[in-house]
Amino acid sequence: MSSQERLTKLHLLRVRRINFERTIKDGFFISAGIASAGFGLKGFLLPNKFLDGGVMGISLLANVITGVNLSILVFLINLPFIIIAYTQVSKKFALKTLIAIFLLALVLEVFDFPTVTSDKLLISVFGGFFLGAGIGLSIRGGSVIDGTEVLAIYSSRKTTLTVGDVILLLNIIIFSVAAYLINIETALYAILTYLVASKTVDFVVHGIEEYTSVMIVSEKSEEIKDAIINKLGRGVTVLKGKSGFGKKGHRSFDVDVIYSVVTRLELQRLKTEITKIDPEAFVVQNSVNDIKGGMIKKRPFQE
Repeated sequence: MSSQERLTKLHLLRVRRINFERTIKDGFFISAGIASAGFGLKGFLLPNKFLDGGVMGISLLANVITGVNLSILVFLINLPFIIIAYTQVSKKFALKTLIAIFLLALVLEVFDFPTVTSDKLLISVFGGFFLGAGIGLSIRGGSVIDGTEVLAIYSSRKTTLTVGDVILLLNIIIFSVAAYLINIETALYAILTYLVASKTVDFVVHGIEEYTSVMIVSEKSEEIKDAIINKLGRGVTVLKGKSGFGKKGHRSFDVDVIYSVVTRLELQRLKTEITKIDPEAFVVQNSVNDIKGGMIKKRPFQE
């Protein structure tokens, strides 16, 4: 076997190993998401006839009005969005979503969860929390158990509305119908449940630490780079740039642009260190949803 064939074989084995590990992780996240969502629905929301936003909110509203089994409604109402996902996202995503929603419907039908509380505030908060955690975990597993995002992506491609506009419009309709057909109090609690669920989804999907990317343009870039490495214990990337126009007018000379990623808790400290070195430094910061690789964790000798 030649060295090239050996390298190709090793590459294929590595790809298979990564795919296998990804499948195991996805299966774990989806399973945990289904369990969490099932507990939130049957332990909090469903026994007390509470609602949520999104496609799950439509299913809960239909259950309250018609009395049809929630497991059936969850599967049937999400089915059109699975078809949209098949055409707009990917076949693999649609298949995983179909399996996840089917399993959620099965859990709602087969498993009994104890009713945890009858306090309306606790129902809204913790029902939304467990449901949101379930949705977030399923997203991390590469699927969804609520077709709202799929609908929003599809609508944003076909209309001038953004994804956020579509989700907002859908929820306004759901809460308005709930207020009209049931009562305003139920609609208000549904809004609270939705807010808790949406924040929990963000927390689960984006992680505990929120990162911020920072780009620094300064004539003292070398000192700033050393401060980030030695005082904050963070990695840096040096980009080659050229000055253009600023406070001092047109200028033309090469400059090193420092790029780094820090947590939001470290951001003010980073700004302080930059100000100590160069008060005139140009600093641009952006929120980062997710990062992988590089030197994300602090170095152990960090002060």
